[in-house]
Amino acid sequence: MATAAAGTDPELACPVSPVVDIVFSRWTTPILWSLHAHGRLRFVELERSIPRITPKVLTQRLRQLERDGLVVRTYHPEVPPRVEYEISDLGRSLAPLFAHLAEWAAGNLGKVDEARQAYDADPTR
Repeated sequence: MATAAAGTDPELACPVSPVVDIVFSRWTTPILWSLHAHGRLRFVELERSIPRITPKVLTQRLRQLERDGLVVRTYHPEVPPRVEYEISDLGRSLAPLFAHLAEWAAGNLGKVDEARQAYDADPTR
């Protein structure tokens, strides 16, 4: 019965699918990377560390990451109010995965670029 479900449910067929959805969305990785590299940051500092992200998208992604337990939001009730974000222990546990991906990228992105150029230059495509 599990085999039939695995054939129709992508999450059962590929158990890493939910992880990819959580961690590797368009802006999640740069947010987690910045918080891991720089520590606790205020919204504007985080925004500056990620070129081209809009405040609206940053707010949405931070809320989702907080909901997923990967980011901790700390509100300081002072005048003016101050909010800081930091990567949680759960988010920090992704560091080895990011390190492996960075290593893979360093060794293979050139090959990916070569493959793309060859593909694009192929007149039969």
